[in-house]
Amino acid sequence: MYQFPSTKTYGGFLFDMDGTILNSIAAAERVWGRWATRQGLDLGTFLPTMHGKRGIDTITALNLPWIDPVVEAAEILRGEIEDVEGVVAIEGAADFLASLPPERWAIVTSAPMDLARARLAAAGLPQPRIMVTAEDVAVGKPHPQCYQLGLERLGVDAPDAMVFEDVLAGVAAAEAAGTAITVITATHQHPVETDYPKLPHYGEVRVAIGAGGRLSIQFR
Repeated sequence: MYQFPSTKTYGGFLFDMDGTILNSIAAAERVWGRWATRQGLDLGTFLPTMHGKRGIDTITALNLPWIDPVVEAAEILRGEIEDVEGVVAIEGAADFLASLPPERWAIVTSAPMDLARARLAAAGLPQPRIMVTAEDVAVGKPHPQCYQLGLERLGVDAPDAMVFEDVLAGVAAAEAAGTAITVITATHQHPVETDYPKLPHYGEVRVAIGAGGRLSIQFR
């Protein structure tokens, strides 16, 4: 298991949402699966590709000439907001987030704001003071714009921040933004090839708050 350097401190943490602090796979795949079936897509091929990205980007990339991506993305969003059954927090995430000073952390998600709020509430997780959502960016992950904006809103320089992610598109975005990265593997069904440190969940770690509100991660 990776050991976080006990002397390394950070000015702030940025968290992806789905797959990183909560598990929404069942709900998301129900909604997207119904849509994909109507479009004649192969579910086994399609569903693994839609996690960690903005809905509009996923649909646009399919290049389906008979649909309007904006209209379809809005329809899927309505379905996802209505269906949060089975959305649960990743182990230890609620306590981990609650232990952080509110001005020291942010959520940076590919989900739109209304969906992010609905899923956080369903999972029993705190609503952050600072959040970057799909509406805030012109281009989604793996482009670094979302994390660059998150850093700006936190008031933290990239080398002084840690990003928590779960998928390669998000890891690539954080890497391009220049932050430290930890990969959360709680929802992984297959190993993710990355050289960055991994954590199965938050139950084995805690946050230590030092002088000036500096954050460090320690194993219990």
